[in-house]
Amino acid sequence: MNTPIGVLFPAGALVATPAALDALAKAGIDPSTLLMKHFVGNWGDVDRHDRRANEAALVDGGRLLSVYKVLPGGAAVWIITEADRSATTVLLPDDY
Repeated sequence: MNTPIGVLFPAGALVATPAALDALAKAGIDPSTLLMKHFVGNWGDVDRHDRRANEAALVDGGRLLSVYKVLPGGAAVWIITEADRSATTVLLPDDY
């Protein structure tokens, strides 16, 4: 399968937890918007350590994490792509 231009890595299967989908729907946020940010390397609100780990993971195939503080009260949504690129999951931190 070809990766679209601008996308840095394959997504694998796209999955989401019910809690994350519910929170995003209540906030009026389309999950695809956050997924596209993740796929082009906009890691959102990750700290410096996770940002560096993501950059290394693009080279060595490690896990990728994005954090977007987009929910009411500054709550976050996480997006994790597995190291083997078999799946990308949208979830809330409490779902982890």
